[in-house]
Amino acid sequence: MSNNSNSADKNYKTIVVERSGGVVTVTFNRPKRKNAANGTMWIELLDVLTDIHFRSDDRVVVFTGAGGEFCSGADLVDMGDGSGRSHSHSYYSMREITSVIMALARLPQPTIAKVRGVAVGVGCNIALGCDLVVASDNARFSEIFSKRGMSLDGGGSWILPRRIGLHRAKELAFFADIIDAAEADRIGLVNRVVPDAELDAFVDGWVERLLGLPPIALAQSKRLLNNAMQVTLEEALDDEGVAQTVNFSTKDTAEAISAFVEKRTPNFKGR
Repeated sequence: MSNNSNSADKNYKTIVVERSGGVVTVTFNRPKRKNAANGTMWIELLDVLTDIHFRSDDRVVVFTGAGGEFCSGADLVDMGDGSGRSHSHSYYSMREITSVIMALARLPQPTIAKVRGVAVGVGCNIALGCDLVVASDNARFSEIFSKRGMSLDGGGSWILPRRIGLHRAKELAFFADIIDAAEADRIGLVNRVVPDAELDAFVDGWVERLLGLPPIALAQSKRLLNNAMQVTLEEALDDEGVAQTVNFSTKDTAEAISAFVEKRTPNFKGR
């Protein structure tokens, strides 16, 4: 597990990555564009997500945005990556977005979207792609695509019906309305809505609770739940059996049993 000092990673241009005590905070950092994602951001996000995936000392990942906004979607004005690279067709640039969304989905660590301000378009779907979504009462969400002459991307076509049902998903996708935090909470788009002044403390509380849990077991549960709608009951039971076999081979499960017997709080280390 990393030390408790706050440390910033590489000199990224569009994101800030900080590590502290097992927590990775990824901040979208283009506040003048309401953190709209350009080509550079997609490349940098893929780099950091790939890095996190293989680091056992990264236990929880929090995504947020600078300047009081989460992410206003893809930057349709500045799609460049600063490298001089160009794509002959937008189909190829979409591969970068797809790679980031898949990297986010494949993270074994629990992820939290801490949403202030706007989360629209692909920014909305990045938030919804996290395991948990905690929103400030000033947050606003929209599948804005149809108003821009586009269809859903960023995994929205897969995520939305699973979160809120098919018909409500079609309503959000077709009309592209901007909904406030209260409505997002009412329809089940987010886990929690809290007053803006309490957002940081609330997310910190969930982070601390996640840090106190066994990371290998959490990763197993996350995988099982993510696969739940694609497998039969029999397949799910088989997968659960394999997952529990993995868990019983860890020192964390032995520690949990010892702590239960000794009536103390377990100390999980992810091994």
